[in-house]
Amino acid sequence: MTSAIPVNVLTGFLGSGKTSLLNRLLRDPLFSQCAVLINEFGAIGIDHHLVDRIDGDMVLLASGCICCTIRGDLASALRGLFERRESGLVPPFIRVVIETTGLADPVPVVATILYDRVLQHHFRMGNVVTTVDALNGSRNLAQYPECLKQAAVADRLVLTKLDLAAPEAVDALVQQLHAVNPTADTVRADNVDLSAAQLLGDNVFDSAIQSQEVGRWLQFAHQRQYLAIGNAGRTPSQDLAEPVMHPRGIQSFVLSLPEAINWTVFGVWLSLLLHAHGDKVLRVKGLLNVEGADTPVVLHGVQKMVYPPTHLDRWPDDDRQSRLVFIVHGLEPSAIEASLLAYLAQF
Repeated sequence: MTSAIPVNVLTGFLGSGKTSLLNRLLRDPLFSQCAVLINEFGAIGIDHHLVDRIDGDMVLLASGCICCTIRGDLASALRGLFERRESGLVPPFIRVVIETTGLADPVPVVATILYDRVLQHHFRMGNVVTTVDALNGSRNLAQYPECLKQAAVADRLVLTKLDLAAPEAVDALVQQLHAVNPTADTVRADNVDLSAAQLLGDNVFDSAIQSQEVGRWLQFAHQRQYLAIGNAGRTPSQDLAEPVMHPRGIQSFVLSLPEAINWTVFGVWLSLLLHAHGDKVLRVKGLLNVEGADTPVVLHGVQKMVYPPTHLDRWPDDDRQSRLVFIVHGLEPSAIEASLLAYLAQF
């Protein structure tokens, strides 16, 4: 799996600055040897960078990046791109970035990468980067479910158009985004040090970067006084910390399991939960203490999809409890807790 080509998804609502961010990434030397799948070349205004047109749907940039226009099915476009790479018709790119349209749901893109049987052999999921317009982002989050979904499933949230927004409005937007997705890394596009490596790090599979990711989740867990599942004398929902609530009904909360878990039992429970309520589980991220394993297992899920689990080299702190961060829409945290308690009790 480590030899597979990482695929990053760049998404964001209409007018949120994906074009500017993509152009900035294309100029970053660290972004060379990358293939970019976009809807139309003209939409991102990169003609002045073109040095060679490989064919009608593909161009080679001065930076060494390949840009392709998506025609029809995404899986077919990725398979065709890989075949050209293997045939020597295009340079040997080592990363792919897919830019979605402003109204797109990024989840089907992630599903294609994770579950297409041919793509599984050649590609792996990197992360989801979502641009948020500092001037209009707060209003868009409140009015458009597409914008809210893009923010909720992100691994990186990039604040754009900061020069057009008042500082207090930016602060309010950051708080709003934290309520929607408290585990995402929020960065500012006006940061001169912002690099492709910072945005496109392979956090889902790269152990070094993954440790930083997990640290951010755990910080949220400690802030929320996460639930201690399995405490003697507890009933479900007792001592339940108030979840972070977004006005549109999105909640983020943390569950903790003090005892090592049986991986098979937990996997069956999670599969049943996502099968029944996957559309309402926007994200689940976990650090798991698995029976028989000396190091923790990292879990990522997006709606009904679960990324291949990975191991950290070591525990990030002295706490050996399993901790699960959920971002849900229309589900009660106490119901998820009760379900897990009941299922564990059977075994």
